[in-house]
Amino acid sequence: MNHTTDERATLLLTWICQQFDIVEDSFVPVSGDASFRRYFRFTAKHAFGIDNACVIAVDAPPKFENSQPFIDIASLLKNNNIPAPEIYNADLDRGFYLQQDFGDQLLLDALNKNTVDNLYKQAMDEIINMQHVDSANLPLYDNTLLQREMNLFSEWYLNKHLNISLNNDERKIILSCFNLLEHNALEQPQVFVHRDYHSRNLMLLGDNSLGIIDFQDAVKGAITYDLVSLLRDCYIDWPQKNVDNWLKYFYKKLDGNYSLEKFARWFDLMGIQRHLKATGIFCRLNYRDGKPTYLNDIPRTLNYIVDISKKYPELSQFNQLVQKFL
Repeated sequence: MNHTTDERATLLLTWICQQFDIVEDSFVPVSGDASFRRYFRFTAKHAFGIDNACVIAVDAPPKFENSQPFIDIASLLKNNNIPAPEIYNADLDRGFYLQQDFGDQLLLDALNKNTVDNLYKQAMDEIINMQHVDSANLPLYDNTLLQREMNLFSEWYLNKHLNISLNNDERKIILSCFNLLEHNALEQPQVFVHRDYHSRNLMLLGDNSLGIIDFQDAVKGAITYDLVSLLRDCYIDWPQKNVDNWLKYFYKKLDGNYSLEKFARWFDLMGIQRHLKATGIFCRLNYRDGKPTYLNDIPRTLNYIVDISKKYPELSQFNQLVQKFL
């Protein structure tokens, strides 16, 4: 089996070997994410009733990561027939757990003009299914959380990345926009929200169904949030006519007493809130966490903000301000 100088990986491997007889040299790292979690794959000669079972081992240092929400929400989703990975074993004191292996095929890598319509409709159907999950015990996507997220844009993009200090008039414009976006989110029906539902957090499984990951930050929030995360993805964008068609597909599956026009406005403004947050987070990942590749995704998030805010007269000053900072 592989030797490593990585202390936590060594501890994780020791923990695994106390439980399973693993295939020699099968313990290997797999790609990580924007968090402090790391993922490893190994093959157990026999585990969970399966011969040569592929399993994902997660190293989530308790100092940085609270794994309990992920495990709790995985169970909640599985109990509602949502395709979340099964959690096998966990040692949360040390920040280790084992989960079902969904493979390596990200939805992002499977998307092209020929596949995207069917795959996005599958993904939207799963959003509808998640929105029927009981969200009563989840944290609320309330005004405090919404504002904290938007302030990441001011703190990490404007102040840290661009080294800009806003004057009083500019601060008022930003505050007015943030308050409008907060009101937009809170006036919508509140449902189960994955909160990071996009093409890098959806896996294409062997039977061409979807698997859902990275749901540990789920909340009870706005009905359009996961939809705009998917359709106005921070990592890939599509023509507006496609987005309009998908929006209508989703809307027809809802049972709400609001118009398509109202729903589209909720969707647009919710997207601005999300992309303000994402822009700030991408900067924070660079400056705080030493992950510079996320800076490459900022132009897309800013383009979404500019393109959508120009549609709404009440955001015209904000639109002009953001364009000044591009």
